[in-house]
This record gives sequence, structure tokens and C-alpha cells, in this order.
Amino acid sequence: MSAYRELESRFRRMAALGEAAGMLHWDMSVLMPSGGVEARTEQLTALKLTTHEMKTDPALADLLDAAGGEALDGPWQVANLAEMRRIWVHANAVDADLVEAMTRASSACEMVWREARPENDYARVLPYLEEVLNLSCLAASAKAAALDCSPYEALLDEYEAGGRTDRIDDLFADLTDFLPSLLETALGKQSARGDAIMPAGPFDTERQRDLGRSLMGVLGFDFDAGRLDVSLHPFCGGVPGDIRITTRYTEDDFTQSLMGVLHETGHALYEMGLPADWHYQPVGSARGMALHESQSLLIEMQACRSREYLSFAAPLMRETFSGSGPEWEVENLYRLYTHVERSFIRVDADEVTYPAHVIMRYRLERALVDGDLRLADLPGAWNDAMEDLLGIRPPDDRQGCLQDIHWYDGAWGYFPTYTMGAMAAAQLFAAAKAAQPEIPDRIAEGDFMPLVGWMRKNLHAKGSSASTDELMEAATGKPLGADDFKAHLQARYG
Repeated sequence: MSAYRELESRFRRMAALGEAAGMLHWDMSVLMPSGGVEARTEQLTALKLTTHEMKTDPALADLLDAAGGEALDGPWQVANLAEMRRIWVHANAVDADLVEAMTRASSACEMVWREARPENDYARVLPYLEEVLNLSCLAASAKAAALDCSPYEALLDEYEAGGRTDRIDDLFADLTDFLPSLLETALGKQSARGDAIMPAGPFDTERQRDLGRSLMGVLGFDFDAGRLDVSLHPFCGGVPGDIRITTRYTEDDFTQSLMGVLHETGHALYEMGLPADWHYQPVGSARGMALHESQSLLIEMQACRSREYLSFAAPLMRETFSGSGPEWEVENLYRLYTHVERSFIRVDADEVTYPAHVIMRYRLERALVDGDLRLADLPGAWNDAMEDLLGIRPPDDRQGCLQDIHWYDGAWGYFPTYTMGAMAAAQLFAAAKAAQPEIPDRIAEGDFMPLVGWMRKNLHAKGSSASTDELMEAATGKPLGADDFKAHLQARYG
């Protein structure tokens, strides 16, 4: 067997173990009783250590060197080998003891956060979060030396390969200059025309679930290869043949949960469209979280908050909840789904204010990783930053620094990919419509095949065969930028 083929065999086993860990994480969020925390931590730790041992096996370095000298069979194998090496660099920068400590600390912190958030008790989770951050910073420093970048960029690289803060700073500065005046314009127009009417509840959660499942099917979600469940923090997980989507419901308002389901379905469609021939290989994975977020935001924000989509979905909403009256008309629902408001909770924010939520978190986590901000001072720094960027101040930590799961389960360096994804979504949607002008009219008929088919061909099927900018340039004619996102926001809200 050639060195490259041996690497494929080894990475296939590692990928399968990683998928098993992912399913255990899903179970922990959806079904596991609180008494299972200790056992689940042991299971996840064992899987993490096993895969880490496989990645740091000295033989792997020799195989990578040998494969580099072989005549590989085409660009996919070349790209796969490059991804293998990137994974190897990340793994070999940290030792097994640190991997074990981080896994245990993140699991413990996440479970404490689940209790501390509803109780508005930051002090309770603080010591656990301090341990997670300290260990993350140790790993970041070690990886920074291996990747020749800053510690924060080393964490970012796990979610967005090759991501650099100077590029993000430029993109975010562009938005920071553009968004405040747009927000004022949008709020002014909204005030002048009067508030949209919120349909009156209660909205039975089973009916909400049925509507969500129906609209997931319209998008192309395959229920023979996935399911919809409930969790504290909505997410999409699982594996390409077994996608797990979660949401959360409130009987007072069906609109947010429904869009959350459609958002996560966008993630699922990306996973379902990845190249099947390269499943279990690094090159067959999604390119990174910026493009992953682009697919969820393309479905939710670009397509499903449009008048075209709501003209299709409004009758289904009325039928599901036996609704009648002006609040159920397309134009009112469009105004509801494009309502702009300064609000505290990121996952419920509109697309005009959402970037401020992300930019704020990006700046805070960089300061924490760089040692310029202490975790003990995070609540005050959070509230100050929100007041500076959005003009509002959270009344408590539950609506402030306790609201997101990411830092508490060890995901540092993730946040900027949300707004990078929003930019990519607008850019890809514009390119798709330019290539196939019938897309909006087909969406109005409940037909997403032209849009999803274009994404399958131009993004999903390419996996990690190229960098984010290379994939964006091939699909849209230019690297990732803010221009199409700004144009979209201006057209919808300006």
C-alpha cells in the first residue's frame, strides 16, 4: 500500500471516531439525563484521546513525508493530503494531557452553564470558564508556534482554515462604518409605517414542529437521513447520512423557532450535499464555519425572509394555526420577519443588528485570549460593548455574557465566522440569481431545487478541495467581501 493510501485508511478511522463523538454530543444536548454527565465525559475523553494518539503517532509524520513524494492521482488527493497535514499540525502542537484536560473542563463547564444561565448566576460558572480559557490559551500558544500566527488566529484556524485577524478587522471595519446609518434609516422607516401585527398565540409546540418539518421537506431535507429535536441551544450536528437538527419552542411566538429550524436546515443541506466519494476524508468535509454559516443564512435570511418565500409559506402558517385576519397576510408576515430592533439576544437578532453582536464577541474573545481582559470583568465589558455598538445595556448576565454556549464548551475563535458567513451568503445568493434568474419566482412556488442545485454544484460538492476564497471566487467571481451583503441590506432595509 502506498503511503497516501495508508493515510486515507488511518484518517477514515479517525473520522468515524469523530462522528461517534459528535453523536454523543448530540445526545448530551437532547436526551441525556443530568446524571449522565460523568459517564459521558469519560466516553468523550476516551474518544478524543484515542484520535489524538492516532494523529500524533510518529508513523503519521513519516507517512505524510512519504506521500508528499508520491505521484498523487489528481487535485482531490493533493488537497486531501494538504488537509491531512493541517490536521496533523494542530494535533501535534498539543500533548495528550492537555487534550484530556480540555475535554474534561469543557464538558464540566458546559453542564454548569446549562444551570447557571437560567439562574442568571455568572459567578457560579466563572471558575469553570476560567479553567476552559486557561487551557484554551495554552493550546493556542502551542499551535501559534506551529502555524506561525497569533494565538487567537491559531484558535480561529480550527474553524476557518487560514483565517487572519487583519482580514477580519478590515471586513468588520467596513460594516461598522456602514451599519449605524442603515440601522437608523431602517428604524425610521419602520416607525413611519407602524408596527407589524404579531399573530396571537398560544401556538401549540406540536403544531410548530409539524410546520417546521413540512417546510424542511420543501427545502429538500431528507428525513430518512436526519431528524428534528429540541435542545437548549439550537444546532445542527450528526453526519451526512444522519443529520441531527435541534430547535427550541415558545408557545408565545412561532416565528423565531420556525426561522431557527430553516436556519439549521441550511446547515443540514450543506452536509447532505458534501462529496459522498470523499466521506471520511478531510477533503470531503465542509470547508469551514464561514461557508457553513453562509448556507444557513442563505436559506434563512436571503431566501426564507423574502416576500417570495412568505407568499408561499403564509397559507401553510395560517392553516397550521387556524389563523385569519391581517396579521396572517404576506406583507405583515414580511414586516415581522424583517423587523429591526436593538435587542440583547444574538440568536434572535435581525440581520441589520446581528453583525454588531458578532463584532462585539470577536473583540471580547480576542481581548480575553490576548490577556487584555479578565473573565471576572467580562460582564461589565460585555455590557459596555453592547451599549457602544447597539445603544442598549443588558439588564442581567442571562441576557448578556451567559447567553451563548460557545465559550463555555470550549469554542474560542468561532464567533467571527457568523458574520463572514452572512457576507458569503449574500455573495453566493447574488451569484446564484445572476446565473439562474428564475430562482426567486421558483421560491415563490415552494421550489428550492434551482437554488439548492446551484449550491450543490458550486459549493457543497467541492468539500474542502480549495480555500474559502478560492471556492468563493470560483462560485461568484471574487473572493469573500462585504459589498453584496451591504447591497442586500440596503435593498431590503435602506
